[in-house]
Formats: sequence, C-alpha cells, structure tokens
Amino acid sequence: MRLVDSSAWIEVLSDSVVGRKVRGEFPDRASCLVPTIVQFELAKWFTREGRRRASRDMIAFTSKCVVVDLDTDTAVRAAGLWAQHRLATADAIIYATALAYGADLLTCDKHFEGLAGVVYVAKGGVH
Repeated sequence: MRLVDSSAWIEVLSDSVVGRKVRGEFPDRASCLVPTIVQFELAKWFTREGRRRASRDMIAFTSKCVVVDLDTDTAVRAAGLWAQHRLATADAIIYATALAYGADLLTCDKHFEGLAGVVYVAKGGVH
C-alpha cells in the first residue's frame, strides 16, 4: 500500500517537472490510500485555483481508491507524531495514517524527508 500525500497529487495535477517524476511512483487505485484529509486538501487547492468542477472530478477519482477516515487511534498517534517531528496537523494525520496501514508515504514535502517509510520526491528525483 502507498499513501499519496496532497503535495504529490498537486504536483501531478499541475503537470510540473516534479509531477512527471512523481507520476511514475503512483500506485494503482487498489493500492492507493487516500485519507479524507487529503481529499479536503485537494478540494481546497482546486477551490483556491478556481477549478471547482475539477475538484468534484478529483474527489470522484480518489473515492475509487482506498479512502480512510480519521479514527481515534490514528488521531492519538498523529498527536505524538506532531510533537515528535514538529509536523503540521494535517501532515501528522497523513503520516499517522500511513503508519497505521503499513503503507509508505509518497510526498514532495521536504519536512517528511528522512522519516521512516517515506518516499520523498524532490526536484532532483526520488530519495
């Protein structure tokens, strides 16, 4: 299983240079975890970009992946990860979800670099 962070989705959707690198790391839908917080972040991004119809299409697409709701155990674990790694709240939830499912985390966010189970794609490539 692989959890794809919002940053990786956005790079792919933007068709950036990094996004083209990330695209090759995407899992198939049956192996792709999508926490509802990632759906929120994607919807927020599309709304900010003035692309509400595209937002609905993306939510429909991600809904065909393995959608994961936030539960109490993951929330508590996220709080510990927030404190330990100084992650933003959403990032702590995303990382805790990946850990809870034994999935790796595909991301373009530098603050995840070096954490266990993270596939970090920087402008220079996969690390």
